[in-house]
Amino acid sequence: MTACSTFSTKFPAAPAAAAASGYNYIIGPGDSLNIIVWRNPELSMSVPVRPDGKLTTPLVDELVVQGKTSVEVAREIEGALSKFVRDPVVTVIVTGFIGPYSEQIRVVGEAAKPQTLPYKNKMTVLDVMIAVGGLTDFADGNGATILRTSEGDKRYSVRLKDLIRRGDVSGNVEMRPGDILIIPQGWF
Repeated sequence: MTACSTFSTKFPAAPAAAAASGYNYIIGPGDSLNIIVWRNPELSMSVPVRPDGKLTTPLVDELVVQGKTSVEVAREIEGALSKFVRDPVVTVIVTGFIGPYSEQIRVVGEAAKPQTLPYKNKMTVLDVMIAVGGLTDFADGNGATILRTSEGDKRYSVRLKDLIRRGDVSGNVEMRPGDILIIPQGWF
């Protein structure tokens, strides 16, 4: 009889590097934006991105910002303000990060605190496990998988128990935007 922590070869091992070069943060609902309009302090402010992915500022009724970079949003605000302000110069700084749903990291199953996390460039599976508080006592950590939505829902095996409890950093792989970490329950 085999123990519950035996490694499943059902899926290939996750690649160590996720190769997400040139990553640009994409704004999503719940993010906070600091909008600075040069020489117009009355138009400068911090605003949240609404659940519908839009924001409202003085002189700009509604602007869709979800799925755009901060530079793209700044240029659109400049365009909207140009009707009222001569040559507006706008800077948009993201101050509260959540990101679009399609880029959030989801952790399900036998994590101490299953949750969604905002993706960060060069984020690893160890960073994710620290954020969710590790594994439960009933977790089959070496049976965990990463569902990589950016590769057409391809699944990869990850050895979380070896990484967390034994310090085997060879299992510390990079995450990609939209990854889902699935931690199954062990038999005993």
